Amino acid sequence: RVHLVESGGGSVQAGGSLRLSCAVSGYTATSFCMAWFRQAPGKKREGVAALYTGGNTAYYHDSLKGRVTISQDNAKRTLYLQMNNLKPDDSAIYTCAAETINHCGYWWPDPSWYTDWGQGTQVTVSS
Repeated sequence: RVHLVESGGGSVQAGGSLRLSCAVSGYTATSFCMAWFRQAPGKKREGVAALYTGGNTAYYHDSLKGRVTISQDNAKRTLYLQMNNLKPDDSAIYTCAAETINHCGYWWPDPSWYTDWGQGTQVTVSS
């Protein structure tokens, strides 16, 4: 079973940047569809971005394109989410998820597709 641990959250002012990390361990598969989700109080969990680790194909929520970048470091077994020009509406708990599958597809924003989840890291953006 995949073990995921997020880090890098914190409090920033609007316009600032954060880079979230998701350390991956405990797996035997060679590739996954991995994704970042976020959930603000009173709102549904929302897919932010996804990456097929075996091919570097990335997917983004339309409203976040240009402000976020998902990437990986295979040597460090870590998934990243670089977030720039942050807005107060970006405040949420950000969680990484993984599914042992050989691609990411149109379904990537649906949290029900993912088996393994981290505990999440809080991002707070002040105006």
